[in-house]
Amino acid sequence: MSALFEPMRLRALDLSNRIFIAPMCQYSAEDGSATDWHMIHLGQLALSGAALLIIEATAVSPEARITPTDLGLWSDENEAALARVLTAIRRYSPIKVAIQLAHAGRKASSRAPWEGGAQIAPEAADGWDTEAPSAVPHAEGEVAPHALDASGLDRVRDAFVATARRSVRLGLDGVEIHAAHGYLLHEFLSPMANKRTDSYGGSLENRMRFPLEVFEAVRAAIPDQIPVWVRISASDWVESGWDIEQSVAFSQALKARGCDAIHVSSGGVSPLQAIKIGAGYQVPFAGRIKADVGLPTIAVGLITEPHQAEDIVAQGQADAVALARAVLYDPRWPWHAAAALGARVDAPKQYWRSQPHGMNDLFKNAAVGQR
Repeated sequence: MSALFEPMRLRALDLSNRIFIAPMCQYSAEDGSATDWHMIHLGQLALSGAALLIIEATAVSPEARITPTDLGLWSDENEAALARVLTAIRRYSPIKVAIQLAHAGRKASSRAPWEGGAQIAPEAADGWDTEAPSAVPHAEGEVAPHALDASGLDRVRDAFVATARRSVRLGLDGVEIHAAHGYLLHEFLSPMANKRTDSYGGSLENRMRFPLEVFEAVRAAIPDQIPVWVRISASDWVESGWDIEQSVAFSQALKARGCDAIHVSSGGVSPLQAIKIGAGYQVPFAGRIKADVGLPTIAVGLITEPHQAEDIVAQGQADAVALARAVLYDPRWPWHAAAALGARVDAPKQYWRSQPHGMNDLFKNAAVGQR
């Protein structure tokens, strides 16, 4: 049997295979609320045959957005808009749906990528003041963020909790906390962004303190059966920055607090990063954390071919793979992987007739007749 298509369990969440759809920002919301774009985008991915769909980085407050058009879940209006999308998904797909809770930190108030991605000045009509561990800008020439004080830390922590509770009301199956890609929680972890001299800066223990507090608060706020896990950048790809050794220590601390998995990415905290790009280039980080920590790991990053994904899981480098750009390019990637690996996959009954000739057992429970 294909290892990629073996069932998996995270806490009480049963997953039909090891293919996850990674959170991918769409920069298409209105005042944080999901739009018809999200219905189309998430709807097609929900029909992909993957076991888990993770909704894009979802801001826990208006100032937590990367761009003015980021998805959010801080208001009743945001909640109602996302509920509309989720209702459609649940009606037609068995896929499980999780959400990534995020705060952009000093990388907030930015243009969308297709608009250049530059920082929006705080005084601009669509800009705002950013906040971070320290008053250190992300890039030279940018406006520095405000360093969070004690009341600011409490406010941010409470925002994560409130958004997690909204996620529960929406019936979401899992929660991922975003501590990667140079956003707020990663900024606390990395010595490149965290220059604090209080109990939240300096030593590794201190730099981990606030991200761990956020995890503990979210974990305590939602029902025990719902899994909570964390996405990390295992390396800053900059000398003297955050690295795999610190990532192992952080993962061990998360495990001690009840974390269910580690989603292992890298980079994002500094324009100085020198990433060594290649097929599956982040997979060794996931393998190291899986081996040293013992938590389930999710590998992501240039995983594009079915046999490549199969080998990652079969060889124990990770427990699951997350697809991003590959599944945008081919929204039926899990179908094609099942065909290549001799496995079976969920598909909507409306599509059962699409099975290629001679592959009548590709789709689970398919029974097609034609008058």
